[in-house]
Amino acid sequence: MSRVFLSYARDDVDAARQLAEDLAHSGHDVWWDRHLHGGSRFDQEIEEALKNAEAVVVLWSGASLNSAWVKDEAAEARDSERLVPVSIGSAKPPLGFRQFHTIDLGSWTGRGRPEALGELLDAISRICRQGGRDQKASAADSPPQRKASVCVLPFANMSGEPEQEYFSDGISEDIITDLSNVSALSVVSRNTSFTFKGLSLDVKEVVEKLGVSHVLEGSVRKAGNRVRITAQLIDGAKDDHVWAARYDRDLTDIFEIQDEISKAIVDALKVKLLPEERTAIENRGTTNVEAYNMYLMARQQVISGDFGNENLAETAVRLCRQATLLDPNYADAWAWMALAQLRLRLWHARDVNPLPAAERTMEINSSLAIPYCVKANYLDGEGRNEEAEVLIRKALELDPNSWEVNYEASRLLFRHGEIEECIPFFEKAAQLVDNDWRSPMMLMSCYQSLGDKDRLLTAAKVTLDRTEAAVARDPTNVSALAAGAGALVRLGNEERAREWISRALLLDPDNLNMRYNIACTLAVDFGDKEEAVEVLKPFFERINSTVWLRHVDADPDLNLVRDNARFQKMLTAARMRLGLIVAAAAAE
Repeated sequence: MSRVFLSYARDDVDAARQLAEDLAHSGHDVWWDRHLHGGSRFDQEIEEALKNAEAVVVLWSGASLNSAWVKDEAAEARDSERLVPVSIGSAKPPLGFRQFHTIDLGSWTGRGRPEALGELLDAISRICRQGGRDQKASAADSPPQRKASVCVLPFANMSGEPEQEYFSDGISEDIITDLSNVSALSVVSRNTSFTFKGLSLDVKEVVEKLGVSHVLEGSVRKAGNRVRITAQLIDGAKDDHVWAARYDRDLTDIFEIQDEISKAIVDALKVKLLPEERTAIENRGTTNVEAYNMYLMARQQVISGDFGNENLAETAVRLCRQATLLDPNYADAWAWMALAQLRLRLWHARDVNPLPAAERTMEINSSLAIPYCVKANYLDGEGRNEEAEVLIRKALELDPNSWEVNYEASRLLFRHGEIEECIPFFEKAAQLVDNDWRSPMMLMSCYQSLGDKDRLLTAAKVTLDRTEAAVARDPTNVSALAAGAGALVRLGNEERAREWISRALLLDPDNLNMRYNIACTLAVDFGDKEEAVEVLKPFFERINSTVWLRHVDADPDLNLVRDNARFQKMLTAARMRLGLIVAAAAAE
């Protein structure tokens, strides 16, 4: 019996289910994402299953060709020589995968056993017998050559000042970005490596958990205008140092230090660095160290903060504005300013326009994904849906593994009523950041509207796990309390859900996002229409973005209160105030 991992797009779930059953009946141990355990971390469980598989069956289709998730899993299978590609609808695999023989299942969509099942079983057996040897005939007799794989652990902050954490995190993230530009290396994403932050782990544990060949760890001590950085690269198999160094420099040398570390790792791993990759490593976006420092502080506010905390977004805008004053051509600072301004506009009803900062970013560097997300949301608020979708898909093309991009894409599709299409992006976002409770919260709404009870419970357990952790870190995080209340009800704990709702409304009654999510829970899970409408009253009185009204129109959680007279009156008043309808039209 062989361990088989099945990768597919959400639109092909029926075909994937039947294929999984056929392979299981043939004696294989098949893992597909329906095996996710309640409360599990999506990303870690999937990565573990993918790492342990002897063969990876990738189901290429019109839908999966556009799935960053499927492409990531296929790339991992290709690079480790475990790929078994299958095509339905005669879909042609994307570039980078066409050198492999693909088993064509023709027009089969999941009804009955596919005619080419025997060919697929033979291919799986062959891959497993060869232990993942290359399928390409030209390399049939060559030993498998796997990429060196590296996990960059978050560098420890040795400054003795917790507020300097942003700097050590920023150094770690930039080294990850540098190494990710090297095509001959496989680098664990920032979101995965940062799950180890603050944990006391042996390097062997990291190697075994992630299946990497090397681990980079280090520390940062920043004091005044001086910085000390230590770093060491460890061979996971030998548990021995491959390279180590210490840098004692002026803070103005920080860019040179980062370049030296990245290039030293490349040299230590005997990897060839292409000219364009060397250029990418050396490009920091700015030569102004003070601007870079401001940008790192701003990014930390946006990444680690709660959307419901208005002060964090305001602080990020101020810091980014200062960075752009120091360097007017600093594209990253303009991009994160636009994102923080978008949050102020959408989440806190502030009269802020993020469009100028987003467009300035595009003028400087059109390859950054965030400004496309910001502009997409802005245009969506003006009812320019098609333009917004074009922009959001451009953002996904530029950076398919960005949490911000996947989250904003999923919300935009949700507002357009494309519930099934938004699910893969919410799922991807939930995988990318292990403390993201917003995406699994939205998945609860999606799964419930589709009647998928099993996945609803799984999403509820993940939401509860993550909101409990968020509330433990910050007991005043009312947005997390509201989301957790929805998860608690779905898991059968109505009493505790009520307690979380009461606490959230008491702590921050002006938080509009919190009120909206509580109203959804009251309507859907408690069936209390009147209380839900009462909670929504300040929300409709204060929102100043039409984006929220489009969300209201599309949200299936509010279907139970749409016929309520008070709800209709408040919604109409909000539409009039925001110029979506005029008084005469409202009276008809």
